[in-house]
Amino acid sequence: MNEPQQKWTETIEADHSLFDLRLKEVWRYKDLIYMFVKRDFISSFKQTILGPVWFFINPIFTTIVYLVVFGKIAKLPTDGAPPILFYLLGVTLWNYFSGSLTATSNTFVGNANIFGKVYFPRLVTPISIVISNLMRLGVQILLFVLVWAYYLAKGEIHPNIWVLATPLLIILMVIFALGVGMIFSSLTTKYKDLGMLLGFGISLYMYATPVIYPVSALVGPFKKLAYYNPLTGIFECFKYGWLGSGDFSPLMLGISTAIILVLFAIGLVIFNKVEKTFMDTV
Repeated sequence: MNEPQQKWTETIEADHSLFDLRLKEVWRYKDLIYMFVKRDFISSFKQTILGPVWFFINPIFTTIVYLVVFGKIAKLPTDGAPPILFYLLGVTLWNYFSGSLTATSNTFVGNANIFGKVYFPRLVTPISIVISNLMRLGVQILLFVLVWAYYLAKGEIHPNIWVLATPLLIILMVIFALGVGMIFSSLTTKYKDLGMLLGFGISLYMYATPVIYPVSALVGPFKKLAYYNPLTGIFECFKYGWLGSGDFSPLMLGISTAIILVLFAIGLVIFNKVEKTFMDTV
């Protein structure tokens, strides 16, 4: 008598195509993403006195420092925008990108203990990181909007229709941080030195990004090179839309979008390849 053939509900295998990203499987683990996001949010302020108030303290004090150092001492231009708003917006956006990139780049090394014991799509971890940082970005943008509303009421800024591009700009930042973070997280499983260099590299990258200065302040080849910085189009569009000032063009944003999508695709492929064998090298 033939026994009925068993049907497996889940198949776990390492041998799959580099381009088989299994995004449907990631979607099935959306509850796990939610749990990771909740864990990251709670652990950030566990045993702290001020809790989520730190979301406001960081950009406020950083903005004050930039205002004094770069505004009063270095006297860098802000394209006619109120310096407080100019620096606050730059700090808010940069905090999200740098924080997401740093945390995402540590995906394999920092979670090797969990990955070695429990199976779930590894892509869940970097996705949860950029989402949890989005919550912080949302709170800090709220602070920016409150200050922005004050200057708007005074008539010192003149926003335009590019404000409506804000969701797209945030998505591009998410994709960029996720893509580059996956590249570094994959490479650091074999080359640990990259993790040490990343923090230094991010600090230098800030000065190559229009966080503390507008693109209009650059001249010659430096201005041309700035167009190929993926964050330039995003930051300048934010400033142009919300503050009504800046040297922005749709071409700048188009170049940023193209570069970001390419880096994201490369990051996905490399991440997909490394996740099969990373336990042998971590």
